[in-house]
Amino acid sequence: MITLNVEKTFGFISKENVNAYEKKVQEAQEMLENGTGEGNDFLGWLHLPSSITQEHLNDLKATAQVLRENCDVVVVAGIGGSYLGARAVIEALSNSFAWLQEKKDSPVILYAGHNIGEDYLYELTEYLKGKKFGVINISKSGTTTETALAFRLLRKQCEDQRGKEMAQKVIVAITDAKKGAARLTADKEGYKSFIIPDNVGGRFSVLTPVGLLPIAVAGYDIEKLVAGAVAMEKACGKDVPFAENPAALYAATRNELYKNGKKIEILVNFNPKLHYVNEWWKQLYGESEGKDNKGIFPAAVDFSTDLHSMGQWIQEGERTIFETVISVEHANHNLLVPSDEENLDGLNYLAGKRVDEVNKMAELGTQLAHVDGGVPNLRLTIPALNEESIGGLLYFFEKACGISGYILGVNPFNQPGVEAYKKNMFALLNKPGYEEASKAIQARL
Repeated sequence: MITLNVEKTFGFISKENVNAYEKKVQEAQEMLENGTGEGNDFLGWLHLPSSITQEHLNDLKATAQVLRENCDVVVVAGIGGSYLGARAVIEALSNSFAWLQEKKDSPVILYAGHNIGEDYLYELTEYLKGKKFGVINISKSGTTTETALAFRLLRKQCEDQRGKEMAQKVIVAITDAKKGAARLTADKEGYKSFIIPDNVGGRFSVLTPVGLLPIAVAGYDIEKLVAGAVAMEKACGKDVPFAENPAALYAATRNELYKNGKKIEILVNFNPKLHYVNEWWKQLYGESEGKDNKGIFPAAVDFSTDLHSMGQWIQEGERTIFETVISVEHANHNLLVPSDEENLDGLNYLAGKRVDEVNKMAELGTQLAHVDGGVPNLRLTIPALNEESIGGLLYFFEKACGISGYILGVNPFNQPGVEAYKKNMFALLNKPGYEEASKAIQARL
């Protein structure tokens, strides 16, 4: 089970003040459960883990098996919450060098539709030439520029290389139940499709087909992933006492830190496989809380790598930060430091120790140094990098985000600011319907 330790925030804030949030947390929990807060039409994630049926999982696994049997490469086309959750889980569970191995147990999973880089897309399409590839197109509307552009390229290449009949078999749509360009295309072309629930926003969608299908294609056990999330759903339930509820305690502590001038939260990992969990978390909290000129800025670092780049600033820069460290209790492999007769590097004092022990001491030493340097520190411990732990971690962050946003006084489930760049981009590209906006923006240039 995931545990949260906030002891190293005390001294910067008081335990009494954190405990004083109990009533606010309870009110936020009731708003979530009763649907009485802003954004209540996007609460489908709240009890999603425990509502997933075996029939649904079997359908996802069967579709994943079709792609696994017919593809050497599967491209996940999506942006933001439409790909970050899947990538976070897949990268956390994958062998770091599996894609280099000649004989692969699962298709290589690649990503598109999350940028508009011409070189990236050109190089991707070049790589896919001659390869048996499929596409999972993830888009509620089917008109999000980045994803729609990538899918247009990938669909044509898949049909040209593999023929219309096979393309129909290896292109899967995850989209709206009834409307939108992606739904129309899927129905017209006969693609297998899954539904993005209307009441689940993109950044909360990892436990819908948006995340579960790519994770299953990559060869990971989605039943165990969901089971981990179900366990955390119970552990963070509204009737769990405040002091025993990790999501409640996390939400309260970070809000009290924010109230005391800690405007930036840095999510820290000491395992490179968690890099995309950090990226997923940044969207979840940034898009949920950054409104009304309020909100903690979510940043992230990979230690100990970034201790040699960002470490100086974190240790001695402006004291507006706090850290939340994800600590993995047990490594999945065992590697000992060898002894060296000459000992020119001076590392013989580590001989016979596990590399993970060295990493854990770097983690502890960093925490102590940063607390001494004025950085409050929260520590999340997960048992291991496996499906259950990652499923629990993702749900923990989702539940805490809903509570935290309501404590902050914002709607955690909308993202009105995301549309601003799109309107300008469409005007600059002279998209039909944006004629007046095009004239106005040209006058500003």
